[in-house]
Amino acid sequence: MADITALLHAALLVTDLARAKAFYETVLGLVPCARPQLPYPGIWYGLGDGRQLHLMQLPDPDAGSVRPEHGGRDRHVAFGVRDLDALKVRLDAAGVACTTSRSGRVALFCRDPDGNALEFVASA
Repeated sequence: MADITALLHAALLVTDLARAKAFYETVLGLVPCARPQLPYPGIWYGLGDGRQLHLMQLPDPDAGSVRPEHGGRDRHVAFGVRDLDALKVRLDAAGVACTTSRSGRVALFCRDPDGNALEFVASA
């Protein structure tokens, strides 16, 4: 059995940091946190309990690859959210296409402006 106890951060590649920042802050409501000095542009977001999301503006080795239409069938990051219905309203207002979980769970999937798949699940 592994001694892994938590997922501490997830990192996503983006091509346009300003566009990604607008999506993650305006649509999803994330708040930036401290980021170390690194030799590439990026922004870190705190997700509570020391967990973070890292956006890194670096070349995408998968650029041009075909991604599945439904984010649940692609590599993705899952986030717990307090109000899934309110998030759906914000995503719709921003013109972000969403799909529901195909497993029957109550979850939403969408893609960020760079095509990264995101999952949202209601949590306390």
